[in-house]
Amino acid sequence: MLTTENSALILVDVQGKLAQTMHNKQRFFDNIIRLVKGAQILELPILWAEQNPAGLGPTIPEIAELLPNQNPLSKLSFSCCGTEAFIKELETLNRQNMLVAGIEAHVCVYQTAADLVDLNYDVQVVADAVASRTAENKQIGLERSKAAGAGLTSTETVLFELLKIAKGNKFKEIIKIVK
Repeated sequence: MLTTENSALILVDVQGKLAQTMHNKQRFFDNIIRLVKGAQILELPILWAEQNPAGLGPTIPEIAELLPNQNPLSKLSFSCCGTEAFIKELETLNRQNMLVAGIEAHVCVYQTAADLVDLNYDVQVVADAVASRTAENKQIGLERSKAAGAGLTSTETVLFELLKIAKGNKFKEIIKIVK
């Protein structure tokens, strides 16, 4: 079970023009924004990666503006785990459960999820907060992630599982996000 003490969020490559080509992009953008805001309310650490930012551009403003005190980790490997700086940051978190969101589901998200499983993390791919350019590739990415040992979940499932109870200020803030 996810808890705020044992979980972290990993954002994978929500960048530039590539992000604009995603299938059902507005739903994807809305869910990943909800996920980031919810993680912040629940005080989860967030690791943020960018694939070849010189070529693909920076993270879209809608996400980058939510993380003003953080810098993305630049990578050339498809998996975030192929970058030493990412692995060092990951290890400093001292968390067991990794929530993975971003693009593309069948490439960088899948390879990151598979590598995290291989590193003995419990991995949940947030299915409604990942995307690919085609619906078919997203589905393949989700299937491959699951076959590699990752679980599949949704933005609302994650937020309410982490929240645990329907009371208090954090509950009120989460309700505003999901409505």
